[in-house]
Amino acid sequence: MNILSIQSHVVYGHVGNAAAVFPMQRLGVEVWPIHTVQFSNHTGYGSWKGRVFDGQSVDELLEGLEEREVLGRCDGVVSGYMGSPDLGYAILSAVEQVKKANPKALYCCDPVIGDVGRGIFVRPGIPEFMNEHALGVADIITPNHFELEYLSGQDAPTEEAVKSAIQNVQAKGPRIVLVTSVQTKETPSDALDLVASENGQFWRVRTPKLGVTLNGAGDAIAALFFVHYLRSRCVKTALGEAAASVYGLLKKTELAGSREILLVAAQEEIIAPTWRFEVEEL
Repeated sequence: MNILSIQSHVVYGHVGNAAAVFPMQRLGVEVWPIHTVQFSNHTGYGSWKGRVFDGQSVDELLEGLEEREVLGRCDGVVSGYMGSPDLGYAILSAVEQVKKANPKALYCCDPVIGDVGRGIFVRPGIPEFMNEHALGVADIITPNHFELEYLSGQDAPTEEAVKSAIQNVQAKGPRIVLVTSVQTKETPSDALDLVASENGQFWRVRTPKLGVTLNGAGDAIAALFFVHYLRSRCVKTALGEAAASVYGLLKKTELAGSREILLVAAQEEIIAPTWRFEVEEL
């Protein structure tokens, strides 16, 4: 399996491609990474060095791949944080080129917009781009609870409201939706839910809430869910596998007191998770 991963990248730590590429490789996937930014570290540290690449840089790299005549072997494209709408259009162009070469290829978009407590934290134009352009192209999207509410245009304080919001988003294009960090009125205070949907079915995994919030967790779970779905073609299976692996990675990171996800030290959690959770139909 070959996956084109177009995301941000950091030298130190694990966010963007630095959080997504290794887990996919550990699952035996050949990953073709394209970096949209290259920073010394993630921006949560308050300061960093590096630069943001423009859409033309993505276009040039795709042109090189076309010249190698390899796009027909690409099984999917995954994207995450987009630094500008210009980059977003370049990513959608890349998806178009891949699907032209391989009509069976799928596109998984992590629509990074914001989060509960922080609100919208991306640059102006990105939320609108996601809503008006990316959703119409994506086969799979992986928003968090805040992003689901933004993209659907409705509040989702209950499980039924989450299901309704997912259906509203699916009506805009994506067949499959995975919602992370879900907290509804039905979610216990010491837990977090993940909800996934396809073809009118809804599945939930409930995991214990950890005492750590780590950058890059969303990038990792989107990548893992995408790989497991491509292999199984089953949302329930992909949800269960991705949830177990990410919980294991985060739990071991918490136990170690690390500020960065222990992708390498805890890599066995990617292929043989220590903790597993029931996948329930909603």
